[in-house]
Amino acid sequence: MEQSFVFFNGEIVDEKDVSISIRSKVVNYGLGCFEGIRAYWDDEKGQLYGFRLKEHYERLLESAKALNMDIPYTVQELCDVTVELLRKNNFKTTTYIRPVVYKGSESLMPTLFDDDNRLMIYCQPMGKYAGKSELRVAVSSWRRITDTMLPPRTKSTGAYLNSALASLEVLQNGYDEAIFLTHDGRVCEGPGENVFLVKKGKLVTPPLSDDILEGITRDTVMTLAREELGMEVVERSVSRTELYNAQEVFFSGTAMEVTAVVEVDNRKVGDGHEGPVCKKLKDMFFNITTGGNEKYREYLTPVYDK
Repeated sequence: MEQSFVFFNGEIVDEKDVSISIRSKVVNYGLGCFEGIRAYWDDEKGQLYGFRLKEHYERLLESAKALNMDIPYTVQELCDVTVELLRKNNFKTTTYIRPVVYKGSESLMPTLFDDDNRLMIYCQPMGKYAGKSELRVAVSSWRRITDTMLPPRTKSTGAYLNSALASLEVLQNGYDEAIFLTHDGRVCEGPGENVFLVKKGKLVTPPLSDDILEGITRDTVMTLAREELGMEVVERSVSRTELYNAQEVFFSGTAMEVTAVVEVDNRKVGDGHEGPVCKKLKDMFFNITTGGNEKYREYLTPVYDK
C-alpha cells in the first residue's frame, strides 16, 4: 500500500504506525460514532474541495455529545486538521474522509461512563460508491432502529449492524440496496442513505421523526429542489406502497451522492430509468461540489493554496 497519513492521538502520523487495542471498547462493543465526508477533485482548476465540512463536523460533535464522548476540538479545528491531512496525503482525486470518535478504554464493562474518548481521521480515494447509476432495491424484513433504541441521528458505529443485516439480506436476493421501514411500517431510509420520491410534481421525503439520519446531502438536495427547480418539498411519512407508484425514487447520501432507484420490490419505478428530477438534481449537485456555482461556494473548503 502507498504511504497513507492519518490523524491519530492528536497528530498526523503514518497509518502503519497506528494500532488500536483488541481490548478497546470500540472493538468489543462498537462504542463510537463517525462521519462520512467527501472532498471533490476538480481537474480543470487543480483543486480539491471539502464538501460542507462544517456541517459534517457539527453533526459529529452532536453525535459524540449524545453518546457522552466529548472531545477537545472545535468544529473549526476539525475542519483545519482535515485540510492539513488531505494536503499531507496529496490527494488529487475525489476522496472520502472518515472521522471516528470512540471509546479507547480497555476495561471489560460496556459503559459509556468514562472519559477515554479518542479521535481518528483517515481518508481514501472514492469514486462512484454504488458502482452503477440506476439501482434495483427491495424493502428489508429488518426494521430500522428507533430513537429510543440506538438513535439513528448519532451515526453510532454499533448501530450499523442494523444496516449491514439489511444490506446482506437484499444483496443475497440479487438486489443492489435495501430500504428500511420504521417499527410501525413507514418508509424510513436506506442502510446508509436518505430516500426521496417524486409524486405529482412534489419532492417527498420522510421526516426526521421517522428515525432517519439528518442527512447533509439530503439537505442539499432539498435546497436545490426548492431554489433551483422551484419544487415544493414535503417532509412527511411515506407508506411502502407509495414507493411503487411514485414517478421517481432516488437516494441521497455522502457515499451514495444522488442515485436513481428504478425498481422497488420487483416493481418498475416510472419508466424503469433515471427520471428527469433526479438527473437535474444530480447534475446540479456535482456542479456545486467542484465550484461550478458561486451561489453555493460557502459549501466548499478549498484544500490547496492557489
